[in-house]
Amino acid sequence: MSNDERPELQALEELERAIADLGGELSSWRRRALRAEGEQAELGAGYDAVGNRERIMELEAENKEILSRLAAARTRVNELLGRLRFLEEQVSIEEQAR
Repeated sequence: MSNDERPELQALEELERAIADLGGELSSWRRRALRAEGEQAELGAGYDAVGNRERIMELEAENKEILSRLAAARTRVNELLGRLRFLEEQVSIEEQAR
C-alpha cells in the first residue's frame, strides 16, 4: 500500500513538513536575534536615543508579525493533528471491522 493510499500517512507527512518549516523559521529568527544582540553590544551606550526608539518600533512590528505567523502555524498544526487523529480512528475502526 503506497503513501497515497494511506491518508493517515499523508497527514503525518504534512504535519512533519509543517513542524520542520516551523523549526527552520524559528532558527532563522534566533540567528537574527543573536546578530542584533551582537550589533547592539558593538554599538554600546553611544547609540542615539532616536535610533533606539525607531529600532524598537521596527522590532515590535516584526514581533507582532512573527506572533501572528506563529499563531497561524499553531492553528494549522492543530488542524493537521485533528485530521491525523481522525484518520487513525478510521483505520482502527476499519481494522476492528475486519
